[in-house]
Amino acid sequence: MMIRSGNYTIRTAHHDELPRLPLVEQAASMLFAGTKYASEIVADSLPLEFLEAQHKAGLVWVAVDSDGEAAGFAVVTIVDASAHLHELSVDPAHGRRGIGSRLVAAVVEWAKQCGYESLTLSTFRDIEWNAPYYRRLGFRELEDGELSAGLQRIRSLEAESGLPIEDRVCMILML
Repeated sequence: MMIRSGNYTIRTAHHDELPRLPLVEQAASMLFAGTKYASEIVADSLPLEFLEAQHKAGLVWVAVDSDGEAAGFAVVTIVDASAHLHELSVDPAHGRRGIGSRLVAAVVEWAKQCGYESLTLSTFRDIEWNAPYYRRLGFRELEDGELSAGLQRIRSLEAESGLPIEDRVCMILML
């Protein structure tokens, strides 16, 4: 699937684009400067091996600009028979142009075509471009009792990695 909108094209990633994605992720992490999550700026980027595995499975989408440079990306995993938005990053130099929402729309369309009933994610509860943003896209917060075993594992891994789990929330979009 390829979506053209303005100066950007949303499509599945090409293998040679994968090394650029950690740079997009690092640029996007700079948005955490001045928040209580500033430590996210120095957090490790997604490993290239992980990106390659997800790419091989057809689970990486990019937004490329008119020069063919990746401006944003989405990576999906499968968690307990649900599509899970593992990462969504947009380079702030390309921000506020609807790239993130178009990437999510591409993932949603793919998930529907594959027969998934929902799309889940884990994010910060109170950062404007995190949970409030996803609420505007139709996601809702999951209560702790609604978390699948896989989402509980994700929360455990986030806590082990030092994320303030009390500030994190899992969300779902029914497809």
